Amino acid sequence: MPDECAEGCLVPVMNVSELADGVKNGQRRALARAITLIESGRADHRVMATEVLQTLKGTQRQALRIGLSGTPGVGKSTFIESFGMMLTGQGLRVAVLAVDPSSTRSGGSILGDKTRMERLSRDPNAFIRPSPSQSQLGGVARRTREAVMLCEAAGFDVVLIETVGVGQSETMVAEMSDLFLLLLAPAGGDELQGVKRGIMEIADIILVNKADGDLKPAAMRTCADYTGALRLLRKRAQDPEGFPKAMLVSALQEDGLLQAWAEMQDLADWRKTEGHWQANRVRQSRHWFEEEVRYGLLAQLQEDPVIRAQMQHLGQSVAQGQTTPTAAARKLLNQLAQGK
Repeated sequence: MPDECAEGCLVPVMNVSELADGVKNGQRRALARAITLIESGRADHRVMATEVLQTLKGTQRQALRIGLSGTPGVGKSTFIESFGMMLTGQGLRVAVLAVDPSSTRSGGSILGDKTRMERLSRDPNAFIRPSPSQSQLGGVARRTREAVMLCEAAGFDVVLIETVGVGQSETMVAEMSDLFLLLLAPAGGDELQGVKRGIMEIADIILVNKADGDLKPAAMRTCADYTGALRLLRKRAQDPEGFPKAMLVSALQEDGLLQAWAEMQDLADWRKTEGHWQANRVRQSRHWFEEEVRYGLLAQLQEDPVIRAQMQHLGQSVAQGQTTPTAAARKLLNQLAQGK
């Protein structure tokens, strides 16, 4: 019988080696169970999850990790389904890790991506896993990076990471992907006014979706505008000539997808040849190691009853106007540094 974790998810009781073997053999159920395990917050499940990931580390399998973001209503789910179906039609195995926003009040998520991607969810060469963001900044669930590693170990060729939306914090998805795509709607530049610099600094390819019917002229203008903006905004050492670039696609009519995929492959191949691919993955691994240390330290502080009492006392002082948040925080940090 399965155990129920703190978040209410079900984690099956399974031997770590058996679970790891199932993932390596590409068993979808084993992969789903492994992802559920790594998403659990229970201490014993985290120990098991670490063992599973360590066991699978030796597979040395690598997929093309593609981060994908865009404003609500831009057609991300439609694009992913059409794009994924095109890739599976070429014989590739595609995993989709779709992150849904969690309610700040109830903590719940709709997790409706499988419903929106009905055709792709039935494809035997595709795997779709919706996960709650659990209010995690960066538009991704905290354990999405580990889920990507599991999908790679399971033998998937392409892993699509869909974020919850567009914002400055969404740039975190770049720390777990090889390529980053930004989807835009025709004439949708104004809605990105406050965030577009942060997003465009990491976007490798901008795809202007819905370039069909009456919207095509507007889509062409938007594509031209962003092509010009990209020339002015950045040129990085890990970008070959012509990148980053903006392109037109119609996910609904499945138009432009082959061209977009060809550009993604060209960029990935160039980065591998030039050594940027591996260097980027090494940098990402170090980044996530440091993030795990930070998170672990915060968790330890929150679990310490003495520190919790100090925080409650200082928080009350702040609430009553007796001190400022900055002064209270400095006092607590000084006490921690002195071991008191």
